[in-house]
Amino acid sequence: MENKRDIFHLLTRRFGLLDKNCCSVGNFDISIVQSHILYEIDKHVEPSMQQIAESLAMDITTFSRQIQTLVNMELVKKTPSSQDKRVSILSLTVQGKFVATSTDQSMNAYLDEVFSHMNEFERETVIRSLKLLNEAMSKSTVCCKPLY
Repeated sequence: MENKRDIFHLLTRRFGLLDKNCCSVGNFDISIVQSHILYEIDKHVEPSMQQIAESLAMDITTFSRQIQTLVNMELVKKTPSSQDKRVSILSLTVQGKFVATSTDQSMNAYLDEVFSHMNEFERETVIRSLKLLNEAMSKSTVCCKPLY
């Protein structure tokens, strides 16, 4: 029987290497973590800091430092909520949207290239299997709880 941990370890390492190629857009060099933050902000409508931190399973202190860096880079805007001034709403600036979109396009192009080494049936099987795995992980009692 194959070692499942070995398979996931190799997949994680390879995806990490793929991820490292994503994060230089124009004059902006962003970390992988910052790339994930921009992606999550872009996916949500007027998300709070807490909402994005939870979706990335990051503690709020670490997350706040990352957000401040992205605000200083003029990629993210932090605005007090109209309902509760203690809550900060996050949004992408025009430059932030450009970086998020460019990064997303690059990652999709990299994944398309990876999937190009499979036939259509294999691609569909892998995608379907990954969806099943994500669903199973979301139901697990030992991992993955804050994630959707």
